[in-house]
Amino acid sequence: MFRLFALIAVIGALVVGGMQLSARADTAGWQTYDEAEFVMAQGKGKTIVVDVYADWCPTCRAQAPILDQLRKERQNGTTLFVKVDFDKEKAFLRTHRIPRQSTVLVFKGTKEVARSIAQTDRAKLRSVVLGAL
Repeated sequence: MFRLFALIAVIGALVVGGMQLSARADTAGWQTYDEAEFVMAQGKGKTIVVDVYADWCPTCRAQAPILDQLRKERQNGTTLFVKVDFDKEKAFLRTHRIPRQSTVLVFKGTKEVARSIAQTDRAKLRSVVLGAL
């Protein structure tokens, strides 16, 4: 009986670990937030799309394929796509007054030009982001 419970625990850990890895794999092509790089990109006047996400957030998971498609469509030297981890980057959240995960921001240089919170409708999220680009 003990072996059965131990086996179930191991399988559960592998499944959960695998889910976390697949969530991270979705960030391919996105830059992980780095304060110095972000400030430098703002100083150069770049357009920056910021996805404030959490691995545990179902709304973030629903937004991910929409944002990934937008990133692929808009890959160029002037637009930067950045993932900000809601659970780790508290200073960024305070600075930009972000109350929750699943927030998408668009900056042109230092100016925030668009914000979407918890939007999972493909057309509406695309409209907010593309309208700001």
